[in-house]
Amino acid sequence: MPMEITTEGMTDLTKMIESVGEKAREVASGSLYRGAGIVADALAGADEGISTEPFKGKRKYGYRLASPEEKAALQGKTGVGKFRDDGSGVNTVVGFSKNAGYTMLGKRKTPVIEIARSINSGTSFMHKQPVYRKAISGSRKSAEDAIVQKAEEMLNDIITNKGG
Repeated sequence: MPMEITTEGMTDLTKMIESVGEKAREVASGSLYRGAGIVADALAGADEGISTEPFKGKRKYGYRLASPEEKAALQGKTGVGKFRDDGSGVNTVVGFSKNAGYTMLGKRKTPVIEIARSINSGTSFMHKQPVYRKAISGSRKSAEDAIVQKAEEMLNDIITNKGG
C-alpha cells in the first residue's frame, strides 16, 4: 500500500535557498570586507610600537633601531587591497601596497615597503621588531569572528526578506 506524505512550506524553503545562492558572492565580499578592516586597523596601529633611535651613520659593529624618519615614512601606508573574484572565491590583501611609494632617507630614495620589511624582519644592521606580524596574529581571531558574524547577519537578512 503506497504512502502519501504531504509537506507544507517546501516552496518557501526552495525560494529561501535560491535567494541565498544568488547572493553568495555578496555575502562573501561583505563579510570579508569587515574582517579585512579589522586587520588593516591593527596594522595601522602597529606603527606606534616601533622603537626608534636617531640615525648616526654607519656603525662598525652592532645593530641599530629604526630611525624616526623611517618610522614616519610608514605612517598611513597600510590598507585593504582591491577585492578579486577568481571564480573560486573572493580574495583581498591587507598590508602595504606595492605602490606604497618612496621616501627620501638622507640622499637615498627608499621604497616604503623595503623599510617596513627591514624593521619587521630585521637585517644585518637593524634590530628585528616584528610589530606587523604581531598585529596580524593578534587581530586574526577578532577578524574571523567578525567575518562569521557579518555573514550570519547578511544570510539572516536574505532569508527573512526573501523567504517569506
